[in-house]
Formats: sequence, C-alpha cells, structure tokens
Amino acid sequence: MSEVGFIGLGIMGGPMAANLVAAGHRVTGYNRSRGKVDRLVEQGGVAAGDVAEAVRGAEVIITMLPDSPDVEQIVLGEDGVLAHAPEGALLIDCSTIRPDVSRRVAEEGAARGIRVLDAPVSGGEPKAIDGTLSIMVGGAEEDFARAGAVLDAVGATVVHVGPAGAGQTVKAANQLVVAGNIGLLAEALVFLEAHGVDAEAGLRVLGGGLAGSAVLGAKEAKMRGREFAPGFRLELHHKDMGIVQSAARDAGLSIPLGSLVAQLVAASVARGEGGLDHSALYNRIAELNGKG
Repeated sequence: MSEVGFIGLGIMGGPMAANLVAAGHRVTGYNRSRGKVDRLVEQGGVAAGDVAEAVRGAEVIITMLPDSPDVEQIVLGEDGVLAHAPEGALLIDCSTIRPDVSRRVAEEGAARGIRVLDAPVSGGEPKAIDGTLSIMVGGAEEDFARAGAVLDAVGATVVHVGPAGAGQTVKAANQLVVAGNIGLLAEALVFLEAHGVDAEAGLRVLGGGLAGSAVLGAKEAKMRGREFAPGFRLELHHKDMGIVQSAARDAGLSIPLGSLVAQLVAASVARGEGGLDHSALYNRIAELNGKG
C-alpha cells in the first residue's frame, strides 16, 4: 500500500480519494474548499492544509484539477507539487487538460526526478463512486506498471495508451464521442416526442440495438425527465471541446461534426447553463425546434 497525496477533491476527486482509502492506501488530501477535505477525513483520510503538506513524504501524488491553467499553477508553480514532491515520487495527473501541457509537466517532472503519468478518466461521478472509471494513461511503461495498485483502486478499465500526453489525446477523443452522442440522443428524443411515440419505450428498444451506447444508458432518463443536476457539468465539457478543437488544429484535421456539437455546447454555456449536466445539451436541440 502507498502513501498517496491527493490534490483536488471535487465531484470526481473526492470519491476517487475515498476509494483509495478503502483499498488500504494512506491518503493525505488537499482541496481549496476545506469542507471536501473534512469529508475525506471522515472517510479515513488525512487532512493537508496546503500542497506542500499533501505531497510531503508521498510515494504517489494524484492531481484532479479543472483545467490546464490549474495544473500549471498547482503542479508547476513556485510553491507547487514539483517544488515539494520527494525525489522518485510518481505524479499521476488525472485532470483533463491539453496534451502539450501534460508533456511539459512530464518534462519538468523528469528534470526534478519525479516520474509523471497523464491519466485522465471517463465515467462521470457514478463510476468515480463505484471505482469503475475508464482510465487512459500516457507515460513510460515502467511508471504505468508502478501505478497499477493505485489506478486499479479507482478504475475498472485501465489502459496504457502511449507516451506522455497520449492519455490526454485519447481523453479528447472520448469527449468528442460523448458530446456527439449526447447531441444525437437529444435529437432522437425530440424526434420521438414530435411524433407522439412513447419516448421511454422507444429509447429502451434503441438501447438494445446498434444505436445503444453508454451515453444512452446514462443520460436518456435525465433528458426525458428534464432533470439536469450535474454529474459532469456543461462548462467542463465546453472546456474539453476546446481541447479537442485545438488538438485537431495542431494536427491539421477537420472535425465537422465535432465542431457543430462544440458550438451547441458553447451556446448552452452562453445561455447560463454551464452548471447543468452535459445532458442539458437537450435544451439547445429542443429550442432549435421550437420546443424550448
């Protein structure tokens, strides 16, 4: 079992840290809002008052932060993770950020004797709670092997996908597919309702055929009930689609369907719905059809 420093105890990070405690790791957690640290302590973790305290003596350090600038500040900053982590520690960044930032973190970590993996996750809050996340990992093969006991405590599908930054590239592809599926599910629901079909029955049979998907299974009830309490916020998916578009530009690629759904996500955020679940993309599709 490992000494783990965990930074970022939000919707995803909090359950992940709790699962590490349950697996027998000693987890010291830090979060900017103290209430989430107190929650970890109730679950058997240890409180840290700052980044330095969280990483002091840690064999493994996990960060779960909102965006690239947060990782740059918390990890690369003057008083950040790399400034305080013990030499030889393994840093696993589970944030969803730009691949180029992940590569820079790996380079700067190596210069300080810190091993680095980028390991973004997919599955949302339910799978974070259950410890069944899908985790795509970039970095050295030997570092991935070293991380096994920790990653297996929070994920069910844990795959090494390539060198530093590869995990973030695969996560960008994941967010592209998820956004597209949510958009098409919303269109299908509007379509069924416009024709007076029992939407619950219609989507149930679609879920049993080739149109079935994890997105349909997880999101159709929210859409039918117009219940959009956040599991994964639209504002975060908006950020992720920006990563997708930037990475596509860097590779000289055209992603026409991805660009369209990115604009719909952006419109939802602009309408003040960024704090809702990303299934609330339904509202834009409904609005376009005069159903809003």
